[in-house]
Amino acid sequence: MSLLKRYLIAAGVAVAAAGAVVAPASAAQPAALPTAAVALGDSFISGEGGGNYAAVTDLNGVPQGFPGWSAANDNAYFCHRSPNASLHRATLPGIQDRFNLACSGGQPHDITSPSANREKGRAVAAQLDQLRGVAQTHDIDIVLVGLGSNNSSFTFGDAASVCANRFIADAWTGWWEFWAGNPPQEPCTISDLATDAEVSAATTETTNALRALLATLDEVDADGQHRVVFQDYTNPLPPDFAQRYHEEDGRADNRDKFRDLGAERYAAGCPAHRASMAAGHLFSQALGRIVRSAHSTLSAEFPSDDLVYLNVQGAFNGARLCEQDGSPGNALATPIRLMDGPSGTFVTSLSGKDKIAIQRIAGTCVDYFQTCQESWHPNANGYAVLGQCLSGAATSGNRQVSCVRQADGSVSVG
Repeated sequence: MSLLKRYLIAAGVAVAAAGAVVAPASAAQPAALPTAAVALGDSFISGEGGGNYAAVTDLNGVPQGFPGWSAANDNAYFCHRSPNASLHRATLPGIQDRFNLACSGGQPHDITSPSANREKGRAVAAQLDQLRGVAQTHDIDIVLVGLGSNNSSFTFGDAASVCANRFIADAWTGWWEFWAGNPPQEPCTISDLATDAEVSAATTETTNALRALLATLDEVDADGQHRVVFQDYTNPLPPDFAQRYHEEDGRADNRDKFRDLGAERYAAGCPAHRASMAAGHLFSQALGRIVRSAHSTLSAEFPSDDLVYLNVQGAFNGARLCEQDGSPGNALATPIRLMDGPSGTFVTSLSGKDKIAIQRIAGTCVDYFQTCQESWHPNANGYAVLGQCLSGAATSGNRQVSCVRQADGSVSVG
């Protein structure tokens, strides 16, 4: 229930009480439940990249703390629910408690079914079952949901790895070195990331899951009043890199082998071809269309529900990886970081490493995905910005809002 509605109800009760006979104690109304804001969805909501991850309760009701880097990737802990996630950074008047139910890698499937029931899912209960648990003790007033970047057709992690792996292969492996398996080395295209048919299927899948969410909320919310914020995605990389990252040692990324440039971009957090940037932004825009379409469809189906579409595609303007000199220290997104085995120590420089070492390091991410899953997500400062976006969406009178970072670093929502 909104602060304004709570104030009006309280004022009405006070006026009525002034001229009323006090009812017997036995007739007193039950105490109101504490208010809650809840987050559901995937890694951009759970706080992946934000650090300081909390223990996550698994399917057996056991809280799972950090199990070690070589543990199974389906461990509930690797949902990576961060206290720095935007849910916890937002200013939400009238909200007493906050519950982060999102999970890194979350898919539409995970809203209605246990994530563990699908391939590469994590051992957590269906997010709607977790939501029902919150509704037993709290009046849910704000719901933040981010869904669509992972689905049955494609995932954000796979899309990111396509562009990064091709760049690394191009930087270190000559086209003639067939012994290395002749890995793809050309810049990625939008068709490599998501085709129109895949985006259409993902839209249907996402909309169905969000429809189930809204139906469940209408069933379980204590007073039936809640605002649901549908957030889309922000790209961690810019439309083009700063001049500093265009070439190194006289070599750009449009020729064969450019190890110094490869090492420089990896250190800066943006190992990708410049020619891949356009495809990456088309992919981000496609994710935005998935969320916007779901919002439009469900607004028509649930006309009395308070649904807001939050566009955050401009939230990191001017502060994406390699958008300015000094990356990644001045960026709002995490750099790509790998480990040489599940050691817990990130490799921050590839300078001087040969192709055999590069292959081994890249293989760690394949075998132990948890060692690299923070890559290309908002960092703690990025989630603080997204928290400002959520603050604006939670109080806006509009049903579609855009959150944009200005040149001076300020954030506007409107």
